[in-house]
Amino acid sequence: MALLSVVSNSTLVVMKLIIGISTGAVSIISESIHSGVDLLASLIAWFAVRTSGQPADEDHPFGHGKYENISGTVEALLIFLAAGWIVYEAVKKLMHPETLEHVGLGAIVMLISAVVNIIVSQRLFKVGKETDSMALQADAWHLRTDVYTSVGVMIGLVLLWLNDVIAPDVNLHWIDPVAAIMVALLIVRAAYVLTVQSARDLLDASLPHDEEEWIRQQVTQWTPTVRGFHRLRTRKSGAHRFIQFHLLVDGRMSVDESHRTNDEIVAEIKGRYPDSMVVIHIEPCSLPCTTECLRDCLLGEEDRKSISVERKGVA
Repeated sequence: MALLSVVSNSTLVVMKLIIGISTGAVSIISESIHSGVDLLASLIAWFAVRTSGQPADEDHPFGHGKYENISGTVEALLIFLAAGWIVYEAVKKLMHPETLEHVGLGAIVMLISAVVNIIVSQRLFKVGKETDSMALQADAWHLRTDVYTSVGVMIGLVLLWLNDVIAPDVNLHWIDPVAAIMVALLIVRAAYVLTVQSARDLLDASLPHDEEEWIRQQVTQWTPTVRGFHRLRTRKSGAHRFIQFHLLVDGRMSVDESHRTNDEIVAEIKGRYPDSMVVIHIEPCSLPCTTECLRDCLLGEEDRKSISVERKGVA
């Protein structure tokens, strides 16, 4: 899937660059640079997807998932650099305006670019969400941003064409560099979103609240076999989730039964998140309860009292 993005971006870079140079439109040239960054990002994504898909090995016991997060961060930095160059060139054009040629042809190329990127980005979004691939989703965001910027540049070129046809004495050639600056602002926003998403997983932040809440609800359904749980820790690396917590059970439960309970809970979580590593530490439920245990205790106050009385009777 990433290879399709590489092919489409390569074609668009060549088209935009040729038309941009022939027309002298900085907005089209900026779009060719934007597509060039997208091409480089697609190559990085292609490498990241291939590498992150490799199984865990002796040197990488937790897998290669973070290659995708590194890929997303690098792509975001490239977008920031491209935006800076576009603004620089646009300001020069504002200070020294030039007459553009073949404006209509430039608008057609922008339309073709927008249509192609809509098709490819939709496909990338679909596959990226199905596989939970950060690299493919980042690449899709790149192309989707390119759609918006291409449409913006196309509208600017159409206005310039109408200006040349209807009112050639009115100077509206400032529209071209202004459109380029708007392109830069849009892709900076996309770069910021990508940076936040990628850096979050690189820093081993917890899974989103809704995902952790689902895990808590699944464990809660095991009451009264499970009396409580604590020390829930989660993180994500590429498409892989890492989940670990302590599970409190009756201290008299057999090893065989506690192991079976452990395996069934792990199977439920993996049913929802297939590419996950789940580690559960079984602990005997002891009374009186500590503050940590009470936080996620699944027993009611009466149940805790009866268990305490029962233990005193046995003692």
